Amino acid sequence: MKIIRHLSPTGPAWAALQPDGSARAITGDLFGDFQVTGQEVKPGKLLAPLQPANLLCIGLNYKQHAAESNSPTPVHPVLFIKNTASVQNPGDPIELPVKLASTKVDYECELAIVIGRRCKNVSKAEALDYVLGYTCANDVSARDWQRDGGGGQWCQGKSFDTFCPLGPVLVTRDEIPNPNALRIRTVLNGAVMQDWNTDDMIFDVPSIIAFLSASKTLLPGTVILTGTPHGVGFARNPPVWLKAGDSVSIEIEKIGTLTNPVINEPA
Repeated sequence: MKIIRHLSPTGPAWAALQPDGSARAITGDLFGDFQVTGQEVKPGKLLAPLQPANLLCIGLNYKQHAAESNSPTPVHPVLFIKNTASVQNPGDPIELPVKLASTKVDYECELAIVIGRRCKNVSKAEALDYVLGYTCANDVSARDWQRDGGGGQWCQGKSFDTFCPLGPVLVTRDEIPNPNALRIRTVLNGAVMQDWNTDDMIFDVPSIIAFLSASKTLLPGTVILTGTPHGVGFARNPPVWLKAGDSVSIEIEKIGTLTNPVINEPA
């Protein structure tokens, strides 16, 4: 099932896309009991598929990306956190920071996991049972703040407003039985910048969930970003940084395309 979140006349609402392109209203709690009704709806403005309970992110999780970063292969998943207020809707702009100015803002295509129910100490074998579905993510990163302005922590450079576009749809796990067999790409102004496959992850999706849930509770609605493949802007010669007027798209097989324009942060 492909689920969208849109702005209805009464506020944000979920709907299920149908094979013929129509949409039907969803009632209930997406993270509890919900039902796809027979009521056809005309979706309003497309929103991020959810407002996450938490945004947990894994760094250096593709073999080729670790190599281009001149970083050793991690022994355990590298965890960092993004501010949940960094979430941005499909089609809405990524804002380049002006107040805390950055001149080195980068793109990162990522597969995002959406946790569907509360879990703790989950085994790798059972991990996918706790997944509601998957969506596209852009882990936008201000490399100057990430590397030099964050005191050794990545969160500052990852957490500016609009730095986590999500969407355009949430695809339930039954449609993606193997999340580690998906083509993933970034297209910047029509040019392909990243083009790889999620089978290159150092830690696959079940391993990530098992690790993050170990001695920790993952709440329903937790979004997990699973890392980016090689081809990021900072590793290019010369480096490629996002600039006002750009358009960046994240494409993931079986999910779709997430596109956002780029602007300067409004005064």
